[in-house]
Amino acid sequence: MSEQNCLSAESASRNAVVETFFKTIKSELIWPVAWQIRSQAENAVARYIDGFYNPIRRHSTLGYQSPVQFEMAGRE
Repeated sequence: MSEQNCLSAESASRNAVVETFFKTIKSELIWPVAWQIRSQAENAVARYIDGFYNPIRRHSTLGYQSPVQFEMAGRE
């Protein structure tokens, strides 16, 4: 496989992870709630990412660890 094809495959893989993130946050947080003002939604997204998504929610791409657990394991 050429270097360009490898980079393209890597880019597609990263894109899939990002797309999954946005789908997850929309389906778990944004779509179920009728937000009154934008700032409420923005604050909820920040709390969701900092309080649940990164420290608690397990991710298949990280071996079913949370991002925080994955980073801590990488430092050991």
